[in-house]
Amino acid sequence: MFTTLLDVTAQARLHDLAKAEAQRLRGEAMQHVGGEAVDDFWRGADAVWQRSLQTGQAVSERSAARLKARLARHGRERSTSTSAHKPTTPSGA
Repeated sequence: MFTTLLDVTAQARLHDLAKAEAQRLRGEAMQHVGGEAVDDFWRGADAVWQRSLQTGQAVSERSAARLKARLARHGRERSTSTSAHKPTTPSGA
């Protein structure tokens, strides 16, 4: 358990270092490249993200429709097999 705590602490420290480095690099990029290029980058990244959300929504809708059709087909098959296996009563009884 103690090693897990050390691992978590080490991961948190690495995360903090990576975040600080990213902020430093972002600042350098703003100085060297200019704000317009960075804005273009984030606009493009946002567009990609929006497309992935739309794609995810389409996949979810398709999966739901397929599940609905599968359940309906299963229900029809069960009702057909149940009615086909009903015992018939003799007419003379």
